[in-house]
Amino acid sequence: MKTVGIGFYWDDLEMGQEFKTLNRTITEADIVSFIGVTGMVETLFTDMSFGDHGGGLMGGRVAPAALSYTIIEGLLCQSTMQTTGLALLEVEKKVLKPVFAGDTIHAKVKVTAVRPTSKGNRGIVTTQNNITNQDGDTVITDHAVRMMAGRPQETD
Repeated sequence: MKTVGIGFYWDDLEMGQEFKTLNRTITEADIVSFIGVTGMVETLFTDMSFGDHGGGLMGGRVAPAALSYTIIEGLLCQSTMQTTGLALLEVEKKVLKPVFAGDTIHAKVKVTAVRPTSKGNRGIVTTQNNITNQDGDTVITDHAVRMMAGRPQETD
């Protein structure tokens, strides 16, 4: 019986391949839970009067960039790496714009490199990920390098 929900195998991916994640709206509860669990209780995230009295320094309830990034990582894990993702080896991330409670984000992903490892049925996959909000603005870009499992070998 086939198992549904298995992610991409490295050897099924090709350089230049592109895909998009599902959308996810960032909620007030997401922000409060994230800052509580991580200890990121800096004033920017906890005091809506910080900086001015019109909704905080940023003009609303700002989400930590780490929250937006990890929500997208979760969407990617669920849809592209379930049972096939072996290790996140490297991430280079740049935050371009804030994300606020009520914003809806998704990622546009482009495979930029694919190669086998020297041993085992594994490969290294590099992607360029652009996290975009509901207005089409790119809010975070990241370059990720992952080790992924290969397609299982046929046995006789």
